[in-house]
Amino acid sequence: MRMVDISAKEEVRRVAEAVGRIELKEPTIEAIRRGRVEKGDPLAAAEVAGIMAAKRTPELIPLCHPIPLSSVEIKFEVEEGFVEARCAVRADYKTGVEMEALTGVAVALLTIWDMVKYLEKDEAGQYPATRIKEIRVVEKRKG
Repeated sequence: MRMVDISAKEEVRRVAEAVGRIELKEPTIEAIRRGRVEKGDPLAAAEVAGIMAAKRTPELIPLCHPIPLSSVEIKFEVEEGFVEARCAVRADYKTGVEMEALTGVAVALLTIWDMVKYLEKDEAGQYPATRIKEIRVVEKRKG
């Protein structure tokens, strides 16, 4: 294994956006909408967690370059049966920022799960309806 040598590349504007979903039971969605989650606002917590995760991507993914990020933005849409998270990342650097965007989305969704898991458990303590799905890069640009 080795880290890819990017020393000869020029620094250019890099942008990436990733998206993903967490499927939740309708009563959980309603608790989020009404601000009735015991731990607090899961979207606010997930926003901070996603931003922090994007910034720490090289600590989590082996051989990933540390990148000086210019901007990380996390947005949510609460829909019927799911919450969608979007993470947009920008940097002026020698390599892309798609891994940071993916990491931001993944950790934001995990944070939502953690904050609402007490609402999602069945009688046996399992999560039959809860799913994190469709995490993907929807845009990557440079220049």
